[in-house]
Amino acid sequence: MSARSKRSQSAADMFPGMPDVLPKRPPKATEDSWKARTLDEAIARSYELLDQAIVKFSAGDATTVVTKGKRAGQVINYGPRELAGIFGLYSGGRDSVNTQHLLRMFMKDRPLFRHFFQGIIHVNTGTAIEETTQHVREAVPAWGMQLHELTPKATYLDLVLGNVRATVGPNIGRPVWLGFPGPGKLPHNVMYRRLKDEPLQRFRAGLVGRGGTRRKVMYVGGMRWDESDKRFRTAEEVDVDGGIVWVSPVVHWTNAHMQEYRRRYRCEKAHKHQPHRLCGDEALPVNPVTENLHMSGDCACGSYAKPGEKEERRFFYPANAELIDLWEKTVREAGIAANVWGQAPPKGFVQIPAGDTDDSVLERLCTNCKPPIPGQDDLVDHWLARGLITVDQHAAFTRSA
Repeated sequence: MSARSKRSQSAADMFPGMPDVLPKRPPKATEDSWKARTLDEAIARSYELLDQAIVKFSAGDATTVVTKGKRAGQVINYGPRELAGIFGLYSGGRDSVNTQHLLRMFMKDRPLFRHFFQGIIHVNTGTAIEETTQHVREAVPAWGMQLHELTPKATYLDLVLGNVRATVGPNIGRPVWLGFPGPGKLPHNVMYRRLKDEPLQRFRAGLVGRGGTRRKVMYVGGMRWDESDKRFRTAEEVDVDGGIVWVSPVVHWTNAHMQEYRRRYRCEKAHKHQPHRLCGDEALPVNPVTENLHMSGDCACGSYAKPGEKEERRFFYPANAELIDLWEKTVREAGIAANVWGQAPPKGFVQIPAGDTDDSVLERLCTNCKPPIPGQDDLVDHWLARGLITVDQHAAFTRSA
C-alpha cells in the first residue's frame, strides 16, 4: 500500500509495516527528514536524531561568531560544551506518552548517554483534570524514572482576575491580562507563556544559570508535522532557544506511525491490567482521560475551547467542570465582563491593560490547542456511536453547544 495522499486521511487505513509520509515537504524539514518510512524506519530515524543532538551539544567547544561591530567575524570560544541534563516532557497526552516511551527505550539502548538523562518533567498548570495529574504522578515512577512536577509562579485565576502585574516597561504595575481568554493567537500565547513556558524557563535557569551558551538543557517533546497545520509550518527536529535545546524526535512521524506504535506496545491481553496498563517493562501507559476526551486534560485555560466543552468535561470529570464553574462565579463577582470560560470577551473589552503583546513564544507543548476545524466530527457524536451516552444526553450536549 502506498503512502497516504492527504494529511487529514485516517491513520486506520495504514497496514502495519507499510511506509507512510506526508503529502508535501514541511517548510522546516530537510530533504531526508520527511521521506516515506515504515514505523521501524521512523524509530531508527528518531534514534539517529537523538544521537546527533546529544553528541553535538555535549562534545567539542561552544563557539559563536560576532556578527556586528568592530569585532564582526571574530570567533568567541566559551569552553567545552556540557549538557546540564536531558528531560522528557510529559503532558499525559497520546503523542506525549509515545514520545516518552520512545525516549525511555532509547536510553535503555544507549548506556553512554544515560548519565545525561535526569527524568521526566510535567508542567502542572493548576487547571488540569485531576485524573491526568494523578496518571502522570503514578505512571512516571512506575516506569522507573524521576518526575519533576513544575508549577507556574502565577495561577490561572490570578491571571484572569488581573492580579498579575507587569514588572517592567512603561505599564509597570498594570495587569498583564484580564478576564477569561477567548480564541486567538494572543490570548493563548499569554496563557501559554505564564502557565507552561515560565516554569520550564525557570527550571532551566536553576540548572545552568548564566552558562546557557556553554551548558544546555535538552527538552525532549512530541511536536510532529502531521498533528496540525500550525505544527506543519513551525516544528523542527532540533531547535535551540538560548540555554534550551528543544528536540522533537518524532517530528517526522505521521498519525499512522503513532497509531501503529500504540498498537505495538499497548497491552491488549485478556487479563486484569496493571494500573495505567503498565503490564510489563515495555508496556505503553494509558491515560484514561485521553481515551474519553481525546486530549491530555493537562490544561483548561479555555483558549480555543470548542462549544460545549465544559459540559463534555462535566460528563466524565465533573470535578474539573465544577472548578471552572467556581472560576466563572469568582470572575463575575469581581465585576469583570469577560466572565464566561471558553468564550470570546464582550466587544470592546480590553484584556491587555499592560499592553503585554510583544513577548510571544513558540507554543511547543500545546499540541491540541487550535481552532475547531469546520466540519470536524464532534466528540459527542463519537460518544453516541460508541454507546457511551444516550440520545437524550447527546441532545443536551448539542443544545449547550
